[in-house]
Amino acid sequence: MTNEKLLYIETFGCQMNVSDSEKIASLLKGLGYTSTDDSSRADLIILNTCSVRAKAEEKVYGHLGSFKGMKREKKGLLLGVGGCVAQQEGERLLKKVPWLDLVFGTHNLHLLPEMVRAAEHGERRAEVQFIDSDTRLDLFPGGEADGGITRFVTVMQGCDNFCSYCIVPYVRGREVSRRSSDIFAEICSAVAAGVKEVTLLGQNVNSYGLNADGEISFAELLRRIAAIDGLERIRFTTSHPKDISRELIACFAELPKLCGHIHLPAQAGSDAVLARMNRGYTRRQYLGMVSDLKRARPGIQITGDIIVGFPGETEEDFEQTLSLVEEVDYADLFTFIYSERPGTKAAELSGAIPRKEKQQRFDRLQELLRVMTRRRNESFVGTRQKVLVEGVSKRGDQLFGRTDGNRVVNFPADPALVGEIAEVAITFGYQNSLLGERVHD
Repeated sequence: MTNEKLLYIETFGCQMNVSDSEKIASLLKGLGYTSTDDSSRADLIILNTCSVRAKAEEKVYGHLGSFKGMKREKKGLLLGVGGCVAQQEGERLLKKVPWLDLVFGTHNLHLLPEMVRAAEHGERRAEVQFIDSDTRLDLFPGGEADGGITRFVTVMQGCDNFCSYCIVPYVRGREVSRRSSDIFAEICSAVAAGVKEVTLLGQNVNSYGLNADGEISFAELLRRIAAIDGLERIRFTTSHPKDISRELIACFAELPKLCGHIHLPAQAGSDAVLARMNRGYTRRQYLGMVSDLKRARPGIQITGDIIVGFPGETEEDFEQTLSLVEEVDYADLFTFIYSERPGTKAAELSGAIPRKEKQQRFDRLQELLRVMTRRRNESFVGTRQKVLVEGVSKRGDQLFGRTDGNRVVNFPADPALVGEIAEVAITFGYQNSLLGERVHD
C-alpha cells in the first residue's frame, strides 16, 4: 500500500505555459503529488490550456471529453483546467463540463494547492480574478533549485501591445516586470543546483522594466545575468520587434553568454496587413532590425511567427510575406492560419479570407519553409558546433543538445557528458535536426 498521489499535466501552447506547468508540479509536491507521464494512473489531471488559436482551444474540449469516462471509472480522480481557456471561461467551464473539479486562471497559480485540497473534499471551484500589479510582484512563482541542465525563468507577465488578432492581454493581463533582485536570486540558486542555461520568459521580454519605476532595462538585466559565475548560456523569448532597442542589439555583440538566436515574430510582410494587425512597425523597420542583429552577431539564427489569411490579406500582401521570409532567411518559422478570437479587434474586421484560400497560402508557405530549413541544416555539415548536452535522445543510443544558435544536434557519446558543452563535428543535416560526431582534442 502507498499514499503516493500521482499528477498528470498536459500542456498546450507557449513556453510560458510550459514554465507554468513546471511550477504547478512544484506547488503540488507539497500536497504529496508526484508527476507521472501516464494519465491512466493519475489521481489528479490538469490541462494547462492555450486560447491563442481556435484549434488549441478545441483540443482542450476534446481532451475534457475523453477524460469523462476515466472520471466515471476511477473514484476520487480529480480534473482541473488552468491557463488561458480557464481565464477566459471561468465559472462557465464548470457549467459546461459537470465532471470538472477546478478551474484556475493565469493569475491564480498560488491558489492551486488550496483549491486541490478543497476538491479532494468534494468542493468545485473556479478562481480567475486578475490581481493588481503590486500584489503580482510577490506572487511570481519561482523555480525549484532541483538541478537540471536548462531552466525557464519568468521575468515578466502580461502584454500591453493589443495586437488586433491577439487575446493574450485579455487572458494574461497587463505587463508586470518581476523584481530584478528576485530574478537574480532564482538564477543563482539554479546555477548552484547545476543549471547551465536559462531562458528568460515573458509575453514581451524586451519591454521588461519599461513600466516599472526604478527597474533596470532588459538589456541591463541581460548584462547582470551574464556576470553570474557558473552560468554558461542565456536565451530569451518572446520579443516584440517594436521594443527592440539599440542597447539590446549591442548585447548580442558584447555578451558571449547570450546565445546567437532570437525569436522575432514578424507575423506578416505587408505594411497594410501589419497596420491592420496593430503591430507598431513597418516591413522596412523590421528588416532593418534583422540587418542590425546580423551585423551584431554574424551567424545569428532568427526564428519567427507568420499568420496567413488575416482579414483583408490580398494575394499581393501574401507575396510580400513570402519575400520577407526569404529575405530574412529564417532558421525556423512557426506558421498559423488566422483564426478569429472573440473579443479581439480583428474579429470586427471585414475582408474574411475563404478557408480554402487560406489553406492554399499556408501550404505554399510550408513548402518554401521545408526547402529553406533543409538547406539551412545542410549548410552546417562540415562545421564544428559547441553543443550543450541536455540528455539521451529518444533513440536511446545517442545524446542530444543544442548549439548556440538553438539547432538540435544528436551524436553518439558517453551519457556522462550530459550537462557539459561538447564540440561536435556536424556530419548530416536533416529536416529538423543535425547529426554529428564528438570532436576529441
